[in-house]
Amino acid sequence: MEKNWESILAPYEQVVTELKVKLRGIRKEFRDKNEHIPIEFVTGRVKPFDSILAKSKLRNIPFDRLESEMSDIAGLRIMCQFVEDIYEVVKILRSRKDMKVIVERDYVTNSKQSGYRSYHLVIEYPIQLVDGPRNLLVEIQIRTLAMNFWATIEHSLNYKYQGDFPEEISNRLIRAAEAAYRLDEEMSSIREEIQEAQHLFSHGKRVEHAVNPREKARKEMYDD
Repeated sequence: MEKNWESILAPYEQVVTELKVKLRGIRKEFRDKNEHIPIEFVTGRVKPFDSILAKSKLRNIPFDRLESEMSDIAGLRIMCQFVEDIYEVVKILRSRKDMKVIVERDYVTNSKQSGYRSYHLVIEYPIQLVDGPRNLLVEIQIRTLAMNFWATIEHSLNYKYQGDFPEEISNRLIRAAEAAYRLDEEMSSIREEIQEAQHLFSHGKRVEHAVNPREKARKEMYDD
């Protein structure tokens, strides 16, 4: 059974790998132009088969319709420094010809009742396989580092309480989400100052690496 799932999920692994490469390519384009990079870093995963089975039973999705009805088998998260970067990334992804945005959910402007904020896209992405082309669904979540910290904590607590949070914990999470968003707003208010400082720092590091080829090679090895 697990071997069958490996072959079923292999195309999704390919999708995640390809998209991570392309998104890192976008980062490099901004860096090469000496412009602010809206993408801080990218992570990706393929949902484990036991989670797929559990979700398919919960939502009554037949096995033969998983590919067309379960949009998050392949998932990516794009982290940004600023809220403004989120919308810049969305704009970039909308404009690309190698993928098609089919669903958008803006939980940044319109947060969930729990306090959760993130921008969700579901895209259709074409891949080439030995037996021909396929279009697969991928969910992309775009959020700031503060939003991601909150979501990670909430996810851990959700695992503990199975979604049934004590009222005190729920209220604290909502207040924490509001605090995280106020942090994002404060960072946005001094965004130009931060970006200028980062530009000066990056320029100084480039000069340093130019005279220190060993450090330059080390950076390129670990740069994502």
